[in-house]
Amino acid sequence: MANMQFEKTLAVHETGIEGLKVVDLTLHGDERGWFKENYQRAKMVELGIPDLRIVQNNISFNAERGVTRGFHAEPWNKFISIACGSVFGAWIDLRPGHGFGAVYTRELEPSTAIYVPRGVANAFQCLEAGTAYTYLVDAHWSADLKSAYTFVNLADPEIAVAWPIPLEESIRSAADLDHPFLRELEGYCTSGRL
Repeated sequence: MANMQFEKTLAVHETGIEGLKVVDLTLHGDERGWFKENYQRAKMVELGIPDLRIVQNNISFNAERGVTRGFHAEPWNKFISIACGSVFGAWIDLRPGHGFGAVYTRELEPSTAIYVPRGVANAFQCLEAGTAYTYLVDAHWSADLKSAYTFVNLADPEIAVAWPIPLEESIRSAADLDHPFLRELEGYCTSGRL
């Protein structure tokens, strides 16, 4: 089980990527398990998380250790947390004029969340079987919006993410294997489309 921290003070930390913020969540636990207030609008806004007008809650359940998903930059802002298990997360700034190509990585478990602004691609690798990755978003998913997504290859040598489980041993979708490399996107992303 993840190395969860109980009774942390609710706090927000900067990451080095503009707008990408890590949130320490207060987790109350005992021998029965744990409880957390995952998202509370007033408290989050007071701590500097933009006012996320949530319209949808998504959950990605990952049965196996080593499931690896991403990099995806969807046309919305999201608040990501872990319901059970743990992940190694990676984020890349794809916004023009914001530090295009900047990368941030860290582990997430139930006592840690992250706010991801539109234009920042995210990926994650499950460190435990049975991991549930949940995210609140401020726009509805639609198949029609898929053309507005930007993808980056998980194995891009320019990004050089140090995945804890080597990608050749991970479980990835065929679509994620075929995403373009960052250098193929630079002109696209600096054009302001994101």
